[in-house]
Amino acid sequence: MGDPAGIGPEVIAKALLGTALRRVCSPLVIGSSDVMQQTVKKLKLKLSVRVVKGHEPMGRRPGEIAVLDPLERPLTRYQCGVAAPETGAASVAFIKQAVHLAQAGCIDGMVTGPINKEAINMAGCHYPGHTELLADLTHAEESGMMIIGGPLKIMFVTTHVAIKDLPALLTQAKIEKGIRLAHMAMTTLFGVKHPRIGIAALILTRESEDSSATKSCASFHLPPARRRPRGFWPAIQCRRIRYSGRPPEATMMRSSRSITIRD
Repeated sequence: MGDPAGIGPEVIAKALLGTALRRVCSPLVIGSSDVMQQTVKKLKLKLSVRVVKGHEPMGRRPGEIAVLDPLERPLTRYQCGVAAPETGAASVAFIKQAVHLAQAGCIDGMVTGPINKEAINMAGCHYPGHTELLADLTHAEESGMMIIGGPLKIMFVTTHVAIKDLPALLTQAKIEKGIRLAHMAMTTLFGVKHPRIGIAALILTRESEDSSATKSCASFHLPPARRRPRGFWPAIQCRRIRYSGRPPEATMMRSSRSITIRD
């Protein structure tokens, strides 16, 4: 469900109103049953909420939303769009339950609604986002965030950081890790034997002097051939962008910290 105070419940309700999703899977909502019922009622949707427990069969009943609620007690009063420790803790509980079910083989996959980083931090769960939380719950040695858009698969080197902090974070080791994870994902998950991996970099310079970001990018070198995965041959292109005083906008920031792969 994501954060109950966010858009997750509404998106879920509207998505399950149609039949497209039910033709390809048996959806199970892991979240607050009370919030789901309130959402359906507020939106005046022709849906009913059925609470399931344990390994109870869900089936594919039209007009019905199956909800598994892991909360020990219902949420108290909260305000939509406002970060609160109660809703932050609830969103983490939903994710933990989904991971548990996935590892036990009860579900085949999970899709998370948006969480509020401020809210989960207020609840004492100090993670910058989904990726780090999921990595911790699954005891993963390494993890990375990859997004997919059309033919592009993008693996991030850094996540959830300000552009002013990039120079210190874009290290040789982190860039090599991003390349390695990107290559592994393309070959093992997407079946691309020889993926082309491009390292997108943003070199920042000021009118009077080079910034440390320029030095960070310029100091990156490909690992020796013996340390590269087989079939791995990234093409690197750096585009120099000059700015005066104010850093570039967020669209530029995204390309400065990512590794882009084309099938």
